[in-house]
Amino acid sequence: MSVNPLASKIATPYARALYDFSVEQNIMHQVTADFQNLEVFLAKAPELTEYLSNPVVSLKQKEDILTKTLKSELNSETFKFLMVLVKRDRVNLLPSVILNYLELVYKTASVKMIEVSTAFPFTTLQKLNLIKKLKELTNAREIRLVVTVDSTLIGGFLIKTNSRVIDFTIKNQLENLAK
Repeated sequence: MSVNPLASKIATPYARALYDFSVEQNIMHQVTADFQNLEVFLAKAPELTEYLSNPVVSLKQKEDILTKTLKSELNSETFKFLMVLVKRDRVNLLPSVILNYLELVYKTASVKMIEVSTAFPFTTLQKLNLIKKLKELTNAREIRLVVTVDSTLIGGFLIKTNSRVIDFTIKNQLENLAK
């Protein structure tokens, strides 16, 4: 979820333009679904992100790889947007554009993105209970958890939302005891 601030600043107008266009064309749900799937896909295929960010790779080659891998999987308007990013040599900002776009959508839909770091993966029941509690605390209609597993936490979990950090980790408790 953490992104280079400069990339985020450059990506914001692209995300805003796509958001406005998707609302105007009444395709926000399709574009949002595409971007959610693309976010997962890029996380599982970091070599594609590296390839698209490589300045040595020509724009034509980037266009070709996206056409082969994603054209059949995405809404035509989402794919056209990716081609605009390629033509303007901004496809390296794709993760930032996705994040900014989804934040705009979630803000409109009263969905809070909350980052959770945990020592061990949550069970489905634990996730559901955490989401329920977070909905109560934040007054959000929906919660989108971004869970990362960090074994250095020893146990427990760390919640980050906007400017608040709630630390329930054993590592933090041990550090507090040591003081």
